[in-house]
Amino acid sequence: MRRVAAPLAAVLLALAVAGCGGGGAEPGAPTGATLVLDFQPNAVHSGLYAAQAEGFFRDEGVDVTIREPSSAADSAKLLESGRADFALMDINDFGIARQRGLDLVAIAAIVQRPLASVIARDRNQVRTPADLAGKTVGVTGVPSDDAVLDTVLRSSGVDPSSVHRVTIGFNAVSDLAAGKIDAATAFWNAEGVQLKQLGVPTREFRVDRFGAPRYPELVVVASRSSCPKAIPLLDGLVRGYETLGRNPEAALDDLLSQVGGLDRGSQEAQLHALTAASAFSTTNSGGPAISALSPSSTAAWLGWATEHGLINQSATRKVSAGFIPSAASCG
Repeated sequence: MRRVAAPLAAVLLALAVAGCGGGGAEPGAPTGATLVLDFQPNAVHSGLYAAQAEGFFRDEGVDVTIREPSSAADSAKLLESGRADFALMDINDFGIARQRGLDLVAIAAIVQRPLASVIARDRNQVRTPADLAGKTVGVTGVPSDDAVLDTVLRSSGVDPSSVHRVTIGFNAVSDLAAGKIDAATAFWNAEGVQLKQLGVPTREFRVDRFGAPRYPELVVVASRSSCPKAIPLLDGLVRGYETLGRNPEAALDDLLSQVGGLDRGSQEAQLHALTAASAFSTTNSGGPAISALSPSSTAAWLGWATEHGLINQSATRKVSAGFIPSAASCG
C-alpha cells in the first residue's frame, strides 16, 4: 500500500527535530543546500530528481543543488570539508567514515534493503553458492565486497578461501560477459540488469537472502552543522519518492530530463528491478517511501559489519551513535 506523504513527512520532521535540534529556512526564503550522490545518477535516484524537477524542495524551503561524485569517497570528504551539506551514502561507507572519526549523521533511508549480490555468469553451472567453490570470483576492491562474498559462501557452508578471489575494479559486466571470471560481487539492480540485457544467463545470490540481514543500503547523511536543514530536505524527498510510487514513468522522465547520457531502456529495467523487489519499501507490500532509520535494522547491519571486519568492535558505539534518531542527536 502506498504511504501517504503528509503523515510520513510529519513523522520524519518530528524525528529530525528531536535529533537535529530544529532550525531551517525562514518562510518564503529558501536556503541553499548541496547534496552529493553516492554514485553516478541512475534509476535509484529517480525520486530525488522528481523532487527537484517538481519544485518540492523549494516548496519546503530549501534550494537543493545535486552534485555527482567523482569517486565513492567523495561524499565523506565533501561533507567533512563543509563543501556539501548532505549526501546519499552506502551504509557501509557511512559506517567506515564514522569509524574514522568523521562527525556525520545518518538521518533517513532511501533504499531499504541490500543491493549487493554475488552474480554468477552461468546459471546452469552455478545453482547454489556451494557451486562457487574452486571458481574465480571478481571483487572491486571495496571493503564491503569481501564481506558480501564471504557471507554468501558461508551461507552454503563454503570456506571463503576455496574460491580464487581477484580484484577487477568496476568491470564486473565486461569481465563476466567475456568469461574472464565465473562470478563477481555486484549490485543486482545495476550490473545484474545490464548482464541480463546482454543475454548473459546469470544467477544472482542477493546477500540478504544468503546470510545477511535486511538492512538499509542507501542512507541520507548530513554533516553535523547542516542537520537543521534536514527537515525541509526530508520533506521534499518524501514527496519525490511518493511521486515515484504513484507514477514511476514520470519520476523517470524527471531523472532523464536532468541527466544527459542515460539510456531510457536500461533505466526503466533498473527501476523495475528495484520496485519489483520492494527495495524502496520497509515492507513487501509497501510502495516507495523515505523511512526514518529503524534501530533494529541498523543494529542488524552493525552486527553483520562487525562480524565480517568492516567495522572494528571497538568502534561500534561510535558508529551506532551516528544514526538519528536511534542513538544520537545533533546537539
